[in-house]
Amino acid sequence: MSTVLAQQWISVDGFLAGTKGEADVFAAVGDFSASEAHNTALLKDIDEVLLGRRSYETFAAFWPAADDEPMAHQVNALPKTVCSTTLSSASWGAHAAPRVVPDAVAHIRSQRPTDTRTILWGSVSVMRTLLAAGEIDELELFVAPIALGSGTPLLAAGGAPLSLRLQDSETWPGGVLRLRYTVA
Repeated sequence: MSTVLAQQWISVDGFLAGTKGEADVFAAVGDFSASEAHNTALLKDIDEVLLGRRSYETFAAFWPAADDEPMAHQVNALPKTVCSTTLSSASWGAHAAPRVVPDAVAHIRSQRPTDTRTILWGSVSVMRTLLAAGEIDELELFVAPIALGSGTPLLAAGGAPLSLRLQDSETWPGGVLRLRYTVA
């Protein structure tokens, strides 16, 4: 059976970004070496990267030409799927083009009988849609040492509570915490 891991950077007060989408969470992290080492090891067991349209556009503008980045070869080599109702095609520089699907839930459900391991990066709306449908198995949070006070929360306001069971955790340089949960 397939598994879906959603990975998010988050502030200590539960925000993914500032009120205007600012990347203050990332700016608060002075050393990404632990997350890069973690993801380099993790990506060896990943079969697909899942992205929403906005995350895809950000990633596609960076990773295809990021040859000096530790994870670039793995990120560029992995098959990618973009969930979008506005794109009909997607490119990834000189690498294999991502597949575009209009429905994230249908896509994940079609893979459930297989042994596919999918990682969802960023893509807040896709993550929330998959969580609401019960299609995220694990949630990994990288907690940056910053409190934003307001912004884009992990979960949409008014949604159902999300029950989680802690699998493991680590403290990384600069006060970053990695928390890995099973979605109950």
